[in-house]
Amino acid sequence: MSEPPPVPPTLARQASRAFVWSILNTVVSRFGPLAIGIVLARVLGPNEFGVFAVAMVSLVAVLSFNELGVSLAIVRWREEPDAIAPTVNAISVAASALLTGLLVVTAPWISTALGDVRATPVVQVMAISILISGIVASPAAVLQRRFMQKERMIIDQVSSWLGAILSLVCALAGLGAMSLAIGRIGGSLAAAVLFLRWSPIPYRFGWDRRVARHLFSFGLPLAASSAVLFASGYADQVVTGSRLGSHALGFYLLAFNLASWPVAIFSQPLRSVAPATFARLQGDPLKMSAAMAGVVGVLSAVALPTCALISGASRPIVGFIYGTAWLPAAAALAWLAGQAALRIWFELAYDYLVVLGRSKAVLLIQLCWFLMSVPALLVSAHYFGMPGVAAAQFVVSLVVVLPLYAGVLHRSGIRIGALAKAVGLPLGASLGLGAAVWWTSSAVSNVLLACLISGVLALGVLAALLLPRRQMLMKLWHGRDSVVEP
Repeated sequence: MSEPPPVPPTLARQASRAFVWSILNTVVSRFGPLAIGIVLARVLGPNEFGVFAVAMVSLVAVLSFNELGVSLAIVRWREEPDAIAPTVNAISVAASALLTGLLVVTAPWISTALGDVRATPVVQVMAISILISGIVASPAAVLQRRFMQKERMIIDQVSSWLGAILSLVCALAGLGAMSLAIGRIGGSLAAAVLFLRWSPIPYRFGWDRRVARHLFSFGLPLAASSAVLFASGYADQVVTGSRLGSHALGFYLLAFNLASWPVAIFSQPLRSVAPATFARLQGDPLKMSAAMAGVVGVLSAVALPTCALISGASRPIVGFIYGTAWLPAAAALAWLAGQAALRIWFELAYDYLVVLGRSKAVLLIQLCWFLMSVPALLVSAHYFGMPGVAAAQFVVSLVVVLPLYAGVLHRSGIRIGALAKAVGLPLGASLGLGAAVWWTSSAVSNVLLACLISGVLALGVLAALLLPRRQMLMKLWHGRDSVVEP
C-alpha cells in the first residue's frame, strides 16, 4: 500500500513556528550587536549621536509611507499574490525613488528645523535606505505572508551584524555620525540582495489598472495613516530636536531605543506573524476575536513586567550600560518605558484593524493622537525640558489613544471585557514591580547591584505570570496549537 499523502501544516502550526523563528531572530539580532552599539555610544558620545538622531528621525518619517501602503495588500490578499506583485513593485519603487530625491534636496532645511544643520550629509546618505526599502517591499511582504521567518531571520542577522560592524569600524576611524549612516546603508544593501534571492515570487515590474486602483484604494488611506502614525509616535522626537536641540535629541533617542527593546523583542516578532494569521481567520469572526484576546494576554504577561523593570530601574540601567555621560537620558526613559507598553498594545490593535479593512478608522485615531499630543509636547518641552516631553507623550497615549483604540475594537466585534481580563493581572503585577525596582534603584547606590536586584525581582514576577500559561506557551513553541487559533 502506498503511503498516505502528508497532511499540510495547519495555520496554527505555521504561525507558531513562524513566531518562534521571529522571536529567535529578534533576540539574536538585538543581543548580538548590543555590545557594538554600546561601544558606539561611548565612542561617539551624546553630541555626535544627536547629529545621527536628526538623520534617523528624518528617515523614519519618510519610511512610514514610502511605498504608499501597497505592500501590505500582498499580506492581506485573499488569493495568491503573484498577479498583483508586479504592480506593487512598480508603485513601491517609483514612490520610493521620488521620496529619496526629495529628501536629498530638502536635507539642509530638515536638519536645521530639527536642531542641527551638521546632520545634512548624514540625512542625504541615509536617504538611500528609502529606495532600498521600496525595492524590497514586495519580497518582504511575500515572506511574511508565507511565514518564512527562518529566511527572514538570516536576512535580519546579516543586515544587523554587517551594519553594526561597519558602523564601529567607521566610528573608530573618526567618521563620527556618518559612521552610523554608512553601517545602515551597508546592512540594507546586503538584506536587499537576500530578499530578492529568497522571494518565492519572481521579481518583475508590471502595470494592471484594475489592480492599481484596488491597491491605491487600500494603500493610500493606510499610507496616510502610517504618516500620521509617525507624526503621532515621533512628534516627541521632532519637538525635542526642534525646541531643545540635537544634543537633547541624542539623549532622548538613546532613551527611546532602550524603551523600545520590549517592543522589538515581543511586539515586532508577533507583528511579522499576526497580520497574516488574522487575514486567514477573517472568515470566522469568533476565532479572530478569540485570537486577539489570547495574543494580548500572553503578550502582556511578558512585555508589561519588562517595561516596568526598565521604567523603575532607568537610572542604574543607563549608568551601567552607557556610563555617567548618558545619565540625563534616564529621566526620559522612565516615562518612555511606560509608553512602550502602550505601543505594544497599539501596534497589535493597528494590525488587527488593518486586516479588517478599517484603515480609515486607524487614520482617525492617529490623527487625534497627533492633534492632542503636539500642544502637550510643546508646553512640556518649554516648562519641563526633555523629561517633560516623554511624560506628555505617555499621558496623551494613556488618556486619549487607548480609549480610542478600545472603542474601535469594540465596534469591530472585540469583547473589551475579555481583553481587560487578560491584561488585568499582568498590569497589576507590573505596577507593583515598577514600584519595587524604583525603590531599589533609589536605595542602592551601586548601579550594578541595583540592576541585579531589580532583574531578580522582574524574573520572579515573570515566572509567576507565565507559569499558569506554561501549557499554552509549550503548545506555541512546539506548534501543536496556538493562541492565534483557539
